[in-house]
Parts: sequence; structure tokens; C-alpha cells
Amino acid sequence: MNSSDAVERATPTGEARTPAARIVTWRGYDAPRLEQVRYLLTERKARASGRIVAAGPDEQFSASFEVSVGETGAVTRLLLRTATVSEERQISVSRSSEGVWLVDSGSGAERADFDGALDVDVQSAVLFNAIPIRRLGLHREPGEHVLPVVYVSLPDLEVRLLRQAYRTVSVGEDRSVVAYESGDYRQDITVDRDGLVLDYPGVAHRI
Repeated sequence: MNSSDAVERATPTGEARTPAARIVTWRGYDAPRLEQVRYLLTERKARASGRIVAAGPDEQFSASFEVSVGETGAVTRLLLRTATVSEERQISVSRSSEGVWLVDSGSGAERADFDGALDVDVQSAVLFNAIPIRRLGLHREPGEHVLPVVYVSLPDLEVRLLRQAYRTVSVGEDRSVVAYESGDYRQDITVDRDGLVLDYPGVAHRI
């Protein structure tokens, strides 16, 4: 059994079983970058904490994050910190049950609706592709959606609204393929049975 398997902790017969935490690691394709995440999944809920280390000639930084996904599959909170040679930054992005986003980079929270976005994406962090894929069940049955997404760039932590499209290409027992598009960019992402990325060509792959 590998890290992509959904694992549950055994309990006495008749009692609910609690999913066990797992750790996965991705390596960048073109840049020397590692992303490692500890996660806990239920059907739609998720909690994850992770770290990204980039050590290339064009980008040298580290980032750590904590993200929570609620019962509906929508992001409820993201806490993200980055460190470069010159500075450290942090930001908190949270969504209320009424759909109001609060973005706080340390100088007070700003309210936004981000066109009704339910998902957050962090630049080059492939964990976050799993959030809309899992929420929409695109790894289990065919579907196609264009989504407003709260996008956070690294390492500057700039936040903006981005349109992303996800479309099921194929569904399998252990792995599925989902097409991702944003602007002129398109790539087919292979995910495991939990909707987590196995291979994102040109970005990162599971090790």
C-alpha cells in the first residue's frame, strides 16, 4: 500500500473509522523544487499542512502552508508563509459560511467575494489542484467546469482572481486524468483514487 491509498484506522465493528494521516512528496520537473504535504482526508473534507522548497538559480525560497476544506468541499482557510533571502511574508485567506473572503497580510483583513470562488490555488503547489477535482468528483465520473479561483503567487503572496477550467479526460480504478486550462495554458493531470496529483507534466510528479 502506498501513500496515495485511502487508509483508515481500524476500530471495533460497528463504529465509525477515522481516516489516518498520510504524507506525500512531489518533485519539480524543470526547477529544483520539492513539495511535501501531510494530509487527512474524508469524503470531501480535508486538512493539510505542507512545505515547498525552491532552490533554482531563478527562484530561491521556502513556503509553508496549512489549508482546511469543509464538508462541502470548499476551502475554509489557508495560512501561507514564505521566506526569501531578503524577507519573510505571511498571509491568511479565509472564507465564511456566507461566502465572504477575508484576506489578511498583517495590516488588517480585506473583504472580497472573488466572484463566488470556492477554491484556492497556490502557484506551483500541486496539492491545490486536488481541491476542485475532489469537490466536483472529476476523478470519479466525467464532468467539465469553469471556476473562479482565489490564486496566490509565490513567494510574493499576491492574491488575485483567476479563471480555471477542469475537465475529466478518463476515469480509472486507481488513476484518472483531468485536463486543466487557464488562459492559453493547458495540461493533462493524472490523479490517484483520492484525486491527489500523481503527475502534472512540466510542473511536478509524485515520488
